[in-house]
Amino acid sequence: MDITALNPPPSPGEVFRYFQTLPLPQLPTQQQPPGNALVGLPVVFYTDGPTTQTFTVDIRGFSVDIVATASGFAWHTGDGTTLTSTDPGAPYPDHTVSHEYRTGTYSASLTTTWSGTFSVDGGASADVPGTTTTDGPPVTFAVLQAAPVLTNPYD
Repeated sequence: MDITALNPPPSPGEVFRYFQTLPLPQLPTQQQPPGNALVGLPVVFYTDGPTTQTFTVDIRGFSVDIVATASGFAWHTGDGTTLTSTDPGAPYPDHTVSHEYRTGTYSASLTTTWSGTFSVDGGASADVPGTTTTDGPPVTFAVLQAAPVLTNPYD
């Protein structure tokens, strides 16, 4: 007697519901220069958190492997601008995400979009039909105006 019809494998929609509840990391925002920045010089943003996570969950007795991958990054600069990228950025000199500011204090943060693939009981891999997001902790920094000062080199 075939009992597969009584307990079919998890559907993609069912896997997506589990995918939305996974403990995905809240990727931290890193900025360069660390601490305060200067008007006229770009602030470089990146994250050094893990951008791929693997989970094994039990769905109605089926072992489901889910691989979550960070597929989109929305950098909230704190001045009303949102920068988007498909990569996690990188520190200087290989940076891909940067922003210039006016004088003030800003809190920047990162929203990460996660997509995924799954396989049931070691079978073929399929895409999770949807994405989910996580919000990382903000980083606060001041942007200062530099003022040139003439000095006498012979003093």
